Amino acid sequence: MSLAGKRIGFGLTGSHHTHSQVFPQIEKLVAEQAEVIPIVSYTVQNTDTKFGRASEHMEKLESITGKKVIRTIPDAEPFGPKYPLDCMVIAPLTGNSLSKLANALTDNPVLMAAKSTMRNQSPVLLGVTTNDALGLNGSNLIKLMNSKNIYFIPFGQDNPYTKPNSMVAKLDYLVESVEFALEGKQLQPIIVPYHPKNMLK
Repeated sequence: MSLAGKRIGFGLTGSHHTHSQVFPQIEKLVAEQAEVIPIVSYTVQNTDTKFGRASEHMEKLESITGKKVIRTIPDAEPFGPKYPLDCMVIAPLTGNSLSKLANALTDNPVLMAAKSTMRNQSPVLLGVTTNDALGLNGSNLIKLMNSKNIYFIPFGQDNPYTKPNSMVAKLDYLVESVEFALEGKQLQPIIVPYHPKNMLK
């Protein structure tokens, strides 16, 4: 499927160490001639970490996409009735935001953009990155996996021995996952080996 001309919202939540892996995937979407609209949670836009300054990440997002970063709930709300998206991507999706999305709690711009897209019955694609996917957040993960118009970038256990409840999206599958989601399909298999070196021989 061609992504040329498709309006894709791209939301980033915490999991700051994942952002450097996400930027190249956004570049791939832009290279496919998609219109990519960056949207960030309050944590992403306000928190400096050892993985980079928030302001630098905002500048990079705007440089890659050529669009102003959406930073507020009022600015994200029009993606429902007024400026609909063809697809909304959230990557990384932290356990905190996963829990909120599964329970209809909308308290940041990324979740509002997702809610607006769901209102239009358009696909929302999730790239989970959470230490408790197989723990307390497991019920929320399963709830979203069984929700209409919700799709996932294939994910797996990043370290099943020292962090057995942790699961992380395989971001190399992001563009292909968008193509499938736009056709109303889930890219399979949904659960994949994340780091083969950490798997049983």
